[in-house]
Amino acid sequence: MERKVKYDYTFKLECVELVLKKHYSEEYVSKLKQIPRWNIRKWVSFYKTYGEIALLPRINQNYSKEFKLKVLKVIEKESLSLMAAGVRFNIPNISMILKWKKDFANFGLEGLESKPKGKPKSMGNFKRKKSKSDKPLTREEELLKENERLRCENELLKKLQALIQARRNPKP
Repeated sequence: MERKVKYDYTFKLECVELVLKKHYSEEYVSKLKQIPRWNIRKWVSFYKTYGEIALLPRINQNYSKEFKLKVLKVIEKESLSLMAAGVRFNIPNISMILKWKKDFANFGLEGLESKPKGKPKSMGNFKRKKSKSDKPLTREEELLKENERLRCENELLKKLQALIQARRNPKP
């Protein structure tokens, strides 16, 4: 399943060309196309550094713990902005770098470990209640089961009656 792309390649390229070739300001293109100015700025920066390929939609990228640490160290050492770091290391989603910073600050190196995606495997391993056994129930067990069913039914009817009553007589 592919993720939805908010702005397609041709739209991004058109915006970048308006800024670079027609010399329109980022602010003007932003208002003209009704998109945030930082998007235009980001696309132009990536285009200047990596060319047209930088505007293509990307599949979800997994970054190693070492790469994440390298990015964070360079940001700290050179006082780079998130945008500058994103352009330098070809990371289009700068909020990802921000998340790495928070995870590193809170959990250290372990916070930079890649987390498994999807449903945890342990979810499929839990034991379900045993289904009906092959041997028939004793008379006493049948009566206990029927008694439990009737109690549940009685509770349900009481709640239904209370809801009906509440709807008929709403409190002012």
